[in-house]
Amino acid sequence: MTLDDVLAAAGPEAGTTAADVGDALRAAGTTLVVLDDDPTGTQSVADLPVLTRWETEDLAWALGRSPALYVLTNSRSLDAAATEERTREVVRAALAAAAERGARVTFLSRSDSTLRGHFPLETDVVAEELAAAGLDRPDLVLLAPAFPDAGRITAGGTHWTREGGEMVPVGESEFARDATFGYRSSHLPAWVEEKTGGAVTADDVVVLDLATVRRGPDAVVEVLRAAPTGAVVTVDAATQVDLQVTALACLRLEGEGRTLLYRTGPAFVRARVGQDAPDVVEHVDVADRSGAGGLVVVGSHTGLTTRQRDRLVAERPGTEVVELSVPVLVDDERRAGHLDEAVARVVDALGRGDALVQTSRDLVTADDAAASLALSRSISDAVVDVVARVLAERPPRFVVAKGGITSHDVAVRGLGISRATVVGPMLPGLVSLWQPADGPAAGVPYVVFPGNVGDDDGLARVVGRLAGVAAG
Repeated sequence: MTLDDVLAAAGPEAGTTAADVGDALRAAGTTLVVLDDDPTGTQSVADLPVLTRWETEDLAWALGRSPALYVLTNSRSLDAAATEERTREVVRAALAAAAERGARVTFLSRSDSTLRGHFPLETDVVAEELAAAGLDRPDLVLLAPAFPDAGRITAGGTHWTREGGEMVPVGESEFARDATFGYRSSHLPAWVEEKTGGAVTADDVVVLDLATVRRGPDAVVEVLRAAPTGAVVTVDAATQVDLQVTALACLRLEGEGRTLLYRTGPAFVRARVGQDAPDVVEHVDVADRSGAGGLVVVGSHTGLTTRQRDRLVAERPGTEVVELSVPVLVDDERRAGHLDEAVARVVDALGRGDALVQTSRDLVTADDAAASLALSRSISDAVVDVVARVLAERPPRFVVAKGGITSHDVAVRGLGISRATVVGPMLPGLVSLWQPADGPAAGVPYVVFPGNVGDDDGLARVVGRLAGVAAG
């Protein structure tokens, strides 16, 4: 059976709306705490707080402001031990802050819509911390990676991604060949078995199929009620409405006292908090920094990112490209001088227009996953050093960061952001604009641009809009 056959057999969407989910959420009175493994998870929502640290005062600032808050763990750039430690810290801090405020929280582990990340480690740790706090362990773990806006859908239990206008099983995509988080399986039950090392077999996984979802939330509730306690449930979804149906069913179960734990892509968060697709941000208030251009930082190495970079440079030939050579960065004798030269070039370029900082496009990998992560961190440290020094010498009009780990490190360590508000998307459902609330970059519009979404001219459109506002 082809994907088209699966979609046709499922029937039309149910009539569930974001407003229906919002009503149920208000009745439940809970706050969704999203542990986000890189900043790109905010791309589908608007008007929600984002934290890059989890001190009590930061969580107190975010709790009660909205139906959800994001805490950026950046765990996709960490090894397993560091991910476990950080996840425990965040969950404990969130539970303590919620207890102080008399708030109820539910946890969602937001990860990549192409299945990269620390699963099942992160959801296992959340479950352990709930139990350690004397709370109920999750009755179910819902796995919902679908991100329809970006061409990632799940049907028949198989996860698909759009490549070059064609839908392919995600296990056959470039994302499945990731040096750190690679995998073979496209069928989610088999993927769960693969990632758990057989601790959870494919036969143990419950598939919430698309035909059931399209019969509406009552049908979904029946399937979830019948699922064995502690089961992993994979969620089919081909549209945002499909995700809204499942979100509404989950809220009904939570209202009955069930504890659910979520592992999802970006789109499910929007469904779970009852938001319609936010309007694309057309106007950005850019601070008046006379003579300063905008800064674009490109770290992602996907083929799509390279094409987007090329289109940006072709359409905006005045953009100065400053490349950080990875072979030089890993050479201790040459690294410092190379970074000094890069900073000087970027500062000079910002006095005349926009500047683009990129790492060299040849992908350099190490012998194993841990060494690959260490290499990535070393390269990211260099990018952060350049951004921080440029910010001190000539603050840019705006900053756009391309790539998940790049976006996190530029925000937290380069720009010093610890609290921000998601303003909304600069491309429909794909690219997130933040308004930093603190740090040396307060007031500098910051755009988080994932490395694996958008079309070839997406980066050029975002930068052009920001630069046009700045110039006008």
